[in-house]
Amino acid sequence: MLYTFVPVLLLRTLVAGSALSIVVACAAEPPAPHLQNTTAPLPAQQATQASPTPLEDDAAPPQQTFEAWRDAFRDEALQAGVSPDLFDRAFAGVTPDPSIIAADQSQPEFNRPVWQYLDGALSDQRVRGGRRLLREHANTLDGIEARYGVDRTALVAIWGLESSFGQIQGDKSVIRSLATLAHEGRRPGFARSQLLAALDILAHGDVPPEQLRGSWAGAMGQTQFIPTTYNTHAVDFDGDGRRDIWNSPADALASAAHYLQASGWRANEPWGFEVSLPTDFDYALADPAIRKPLGEWRRLGLENIPQGRDEAMASLLLPAGYRGPAFLLLDNFRAILRYNNSSSYALAIGLLSERFDGGGQVKGDWPRSELPLSRSERLELQERLQQQGFDPGVADGIIGANTRNAIRGFQQQLGWPADGHPTQELLGRLRAGP
Repeated sequence: MLYTFVPVLLLRTLVAGSALSIVVACAAEPPAPHLQNTTAPLPAQQATQASPTPLEDDAAPPQQTFEAWRDAFRDEALQAGVSPDLFDRAFAGVTPDPSIIAADQSQPEFNRPVWQYLDGALSDQRVRGGRRLLREHANTLDGIEARYGVDRTALVAIWGLESSFGQIQGDKSVIRSLATLAHEGRRPGFARSQLLAALDILAHGDVPPEQLRGSWAGAMGQTQFIPTTYNTHAVDFDGDGRRDIWNSPADALASAAHYLQASGWRANEPWGFEVSLPTDFDYALADPAIRKPLGEWRRLGLENIPQGRDEAMASLLLPAGYRGPAFLLLDNFRAILRYNNSSSYALAIGLLSERFDGGGQVKGDWPRSELPLSRSERLELQERLQQQGFDPGVADGIIGANTRNAIRGFQQQLGWPADGHPTQELLGRLRAGP
């Protein structure tokens, strides 16, 4: 390759100082402190799945031309050790991409309920494709399991959801996308850190600029890594001298395994399992911050808990509230959340990995007649909770830990099952006033 090697330590130090925590495979940060019950779109269908969470990381970008921003960033990159020749090659002909800003600013009004998400994630076509690829890549997966201790079915499930087994990886220039976001996106500081990391990738010679392509948010390859995660966890498993997560299934799967291993994956252990709850169950215990030994959950009356390992810690997930199925979640579920901090995504990965072996069927009934709240209704719910003395945190339309705690408080006041789940019925009761 013709790209000059940059001082990696200096560049990575700057990158690490700028990057904030994110919620997908895209992040090499500490585990999320709590699980979120979100229903993000399937990565293979919408590239936004591999994007960071919609959190501001710095003030509104300055009003300057792209050319002025690029020149200032060039100085920053050169000070970090990027060679002038590499920078100029990478940015040759790069202009802002309006479609990137449109994607960055879009906030869908409606999210699919978890059961619809799972219907797509666990499609027969995806299950058949995964089974075929498990056979085709058996030898490679043997080696990956031996080196990283991550179950092959989980890796192939991630492969299927992230890129439809490599078929849909995103075709946008990573340099152009990240430059656009760094110039005028909602998180310019984060985008700058990823852009510096992308230049580091080019400096290593794993891929030339014209082949550095991915989603609108800069997620790349068959496993949809963002640049900082690529630099810390991508591996050359096929031994050709390049970490090629775009064209080499072996590199892509091993890189995902390396990431999950670093995220706390436990070999030969389940991600979790479906359970049945007693009729008098305290639904307030369905809180991801509450972790109890399996033996204690069994003493509380939960059924269908496998025998053994009573000391293993687990949290309870009710992805559709008390009317839907219930799952106890172990450490491997939390490792999957490091890849994408959506409980719906992690649940899909767990169930899909079991479908490859003939399992993964949910026995509980989903409340399919329930109409989920739109984004504007979630905002209204948060505002009305605040007005009635319950603190949901900032009204942002995201049902996180604070909002769920506020919902539980209101449900307890009403004498309802305190599952923390937002529903049309709950919003209607809030609209009725105190």
